[in-house]
Amino acid sequence: MKLQDIPVRTDEQSLFEVRKKIYSRAVHGWFAALRWAAVWATQLVFYGGAWLRWNDRQAVLFDIVHRKFYIFGLVFWPQDVIYLTALLVIAALSLFLFTALAGRLWCGYACPQTVYTEIFLWIERVIEGDRNARMRLDQQSFAKRLPLKAAKHAAWIAVAFWTGFTFVGYVTPIRELWSEVLNLSTGPWETFWIFFYGFATYGNAGWMREQVCKYMCPYARFQSAMFDKDTLIITYDEKRGEPRGKGTNKGDCVDCEICVQVCPTGIDIRRGLQYECIGCAACIDGCNQVMEKLKRPSGLIRYSTTHALEGSRTRVLRPRVFIYTAILLAVAIVAGVSLYLRVPLKLDVIRDRAAIAREVEGGLIENVYRLQVMNTTEQARAFELSVSGLPGLELWGDPTIGVGAATSRMVLAKVRLPADAAKPGSHPIEFHLRALGVNGVEVREHSVFIIQ
Repeated sequence: MKLQDIPVRTDEQSLFEVRKKIYSRAVHGWFAALRWAAVWATQLVFYGGAWLRWNDRQAVLFDIVHRKFYIFGLVFWPQDVIYLTALLVIAALSLFLFTALAGRLWCGYACPQTVYTEIFLWIERVIEGDRNARMRLDQQSFAKRLPLKAAKHAAWIAVAFWTGFTFVGYVTPIRELWSEVLNLSTGPWETFWIFFYGFATYGNAGWMREQVCKYMCPYARFQSAMFDKDTLIITYDEKRGEPRGKGTNKGDCVDCEICVQVCPTGIDIRRGLQYECIGCAACIDGCNQVMEKLKRPSGLIRYSTTHALEGSRTRVLRPRVFIYTAILLAVAIVAGVSLYLRVPLKLDVIRDRAAIAREVEGGLIENVYRLQVMNTTEQARAFELSVSGLPGLELWGDPTIGVGAATSRMVLAKVRLPADAAKPGSHPIEFHLRALGVNGVEVREHSVFIIQ
């Protein structure tokens, strides 16, 4: 057979599904109100928290340059990374617990992708109109739709870059950053991160939207491992709704597809639980509106469990819930108690390697140490240093150390011992640092004294 005789196939199948633009419809109801309450709550905390003042400074500030994190009256240092670890563990366990109980509550109501998509959709509806108006607009010529599209994107960009500015304002004091922005004098890293987070918000919430949830977020892939038949999820009552349609001998579902039109990820919940479902409950509000107009009972689409739909008893309290709750409470209690009992003083002892041990006047052996004293309170304090561990061991020089508020100070400590007080070798000693005039603020740090 010759090459020209081989039939050529003209039908090709793409390995990737072409994205179909989703025109989600506005919906009103109890769950929509709950989502907007979450939007307001999260954004008031995010946008407003950066402007709060505390002790003449920003209340919440992650000062990476000076390696200090301020959270209201607390000051954390790199040595306090254990609290960050505990916070991440608590967040992860909370996510596991809430998912086991009620599905993707985080995704549907509090995830930043959901929150900013909701804000951007609201802007889009205000400027371009609801679903049908937006579909008609996209079919018009470029010149006709340009004014509305330009206005929408201008509003999106304003929100996105204010978000990026606020994000950077938690690292660089936001009042200083605002002054720099007005004077066009922001540093290179500040400028980069403002634009980076601004473009990320604009792209994710304005353009990618459901693509982030469906393809980029790993949570959608492993959520099924935390679901069981007792998990409260958004379900369609097939027994009540089928067969679909209008007229006699039909179920309650009139096949209006409102549930599909209001879904931000464009799925049909009537096909069952799907990984694309973010649990926002927009389909519940939409379906209930239709049922109300038809004077039929609400709840055709509702939060329920697989066991409940099958007619079995739902078990809220089950082993995985007990395990998640027990571990979560244990970690939270330990972290809370540790934070409450945390001593606002840290001491690091570093031996001076340039002079391990030397003999000085009076037949004394001297070891030199570098002490880093960290005052984690927001008041300047004076501390008294002492040393113990060997008979005749004494600190040479003034034992009083002054340290400013929320700062650290490196001091040189000379420790001396009579040459005949101990045998040659390494001997354990202990530094004791306590705050003057404040009870209970003291730390101890071990080191060694070397005699050659």
